[in-house]
Amino acid sequence: MRLARLSEVSGTSPASIKFYLRAGLLQPGAAINPTRADYGEGHVRRLRLIQGLRSTVGLGLEDIRRIIDASAGVEDSPVRRLALLATVQSVVLRLDGDPGAASPAGDALVRAMAWPDEDSEARRAVDRHLAVMEAAGVGATAEVVQAYGRAADAIADAQLAATDLQDSVEDFVLTAAVGMHLHNQLILKIVALAQASQSIRRYGAGVRDAAGPGQP
Repeated sequence: MRLARLSEVSGTSPASIKFYLRAGLLQPGAAINPTRADYGEGHVRRLRLIQGLRSTVGLGLEDIRRIIDASAGVEDSPVRRLALLATVQSVVLRLDGDPGAASPAGDALVRAMAWPDEDSEARRAVDRHLAVMEAAGVGATAEVVQAYGRAADAIADAQLAATDLQDSVEDFVLTAAVGMHLHNQLILKIVALAQASQSIRRYGAGVRDAAGPGQP
């Protein structure tokens, strides 16, 4: 397909396509003559990936480039696929930061969940956050942390199952990145709803009683 058709199918303006070509985020099409090229479904998938990462996740071009670079060769290498998912997680969830000290609560969580005892940005992010909670005087007990861990383990399994169903690298990355972004927001909102519901159960009757008969 020509550039105009690629623009129509992908929903990306010709100017943006040319920009992504110059930036190296989109591979050149097959040359027909010095001024024209032919593009395929791979270009459509790549443009949809770029647009999804930009518009839905809100990533900048350098973050998108980092993810695209990490996606090279993942079809034939489980190790590269693991590294790609780690990169997507780091970029989308903004996990990178100073390592900080190991957290006994984090170590206990990993042991209780029988998760691989390996270093990762996610592991270090948990350690940092637990340390912040302790410093703020709202540290979580081991029971609470492990309850969160069990819920998170089931959620992560469901998310990765959906990601594994994708056939192309671009769809794999898009499902993983958009899934992490939107599903994690959904989790926070469901927790907020649960908190509101628990609050109504605990305190709502007392508030209604204090309002008196006939009051809303």
